[in-house]
Amino acid sequence: MQTDLAVQEVIKRFGDFTAVDNVSFDVKQGEFFSILGPSGCGKTTLLRMIAGFNNPDSGGLYIRGKNMNGLPPNKRPVNLVFQHLALFPMMNVAENIAFGLKRRNEKPAAIKRKVEDVLERVHLPGYGDKRVEQLSGGQRQRIAIARCLVLEPTLLLLDEPLGALDLKLREQMKVELKTLQAEVGTTFIYITHDQSEALVMSDNVAVMNQGSFEQIGTPQDLYHRPATPFVAGFVGDNNRWSGRLTDSSGTQGTITTDEGPVFRSKTMDAYSSGTSVDLFLRPEAMLIQPDASLSHLNRFKADVKAVLFDGANSRLLTHPVGSSREILVALPQNGQFDHIKSGDTIDIGWDEGSGICFARKEA
Repeated sequence: MQTDLAVQEVIKRFGDFTAVDNVSFDVKQGEFFSILGPSGCGKTTLLRMIAGFNNPDSGGLYIRGKNMNGLPPNKRPVNLVFQHLALFPMMNVAENIAFGLKRRNEKPAAIKRKVEDVLERVHLPGYGDKRVEQLSGGQRQRIAIARCLVLEPTLLLLDEPLGALDLKLREQMKVELKTLQAEVGTTFIYITHDQSEALVMSDNVAVMNQGSFEQIGTPQDLYHRPATPFVAGFVGDNNRWSGRLTDSSGTQGTITTDEGPVFRSKTMDAYSSGTSVDLFLRPEAMLIQPDASLSHLNRFKADVKAVLFDGANSRLLTHPVGSSREILVALPQNGQFDHIKSGDTIDIGWDEGSGICFARKEA
């Protein structure tokens, strides 16, 4: 499959601060590729270099094999959708979409046909005469994307485009964007600090931290097989214990936690006994009141501090007995545990294959 974007060893500094530090990755044609990371990690700077608003200090940016270094934004086959959309309020929908085509001096008949076609593609046929203020937030998102798609870019760059929407509309737009991208086939490069957006929509995700990529992979890879402690802690919810390996064999070990409980778990590497480690365990990996016959489980008792009801996403906020550490435990909504309430003490169990340990970097 053709590579639409190749970024090779790109570095960008602002004075003494390195915003993007030796980043390399490829994006295939038709891929939905997200760059996920906290505020200030360098992801928007990287996007601006792809768009041509900033030039890298070193390294290369190639779109379909052509070197983009030094090429201004208007000469690159890319379009950018900002968080605040920048639709023109004095123009109707059709005029907004046609703006770039008119600047290219395309013929009116061709412009009319292309505008009608792209409105069909974003599922807003007949909306050409509407004013921007008549549109819902989700419709404005689709018009902003249509204005870019009509120019047939190789890459569509999206810089946190859902950030200004309310929660319910964001959830709806995640599905719409994923569906739209699959239908039109344009390569999307999406910037976000919201892990849910990246996981739901993307074919591949790069997790960025302090200017570098920690891991690139499918959403499933990042969630189930994090390569670094940062990825384990940033992608999805995770409980975390600190402790030491008191026994190790290959990539399995016994961890004595600082709070006292002793667990068996996978380790990221073949660490030696005595290594300081951090253990990560997801809320849904833990079983409430597991059957006593399941001898392979790690077990501990926990005091329930609160029941956090949220439908299918309900959790128990607990503290292991004798510890002040907060542990989230997924609460299945099958009615089996409706009797659990704050103040109860419950048994928790988890399979040693469900956790992952990383060597802790000592300060």
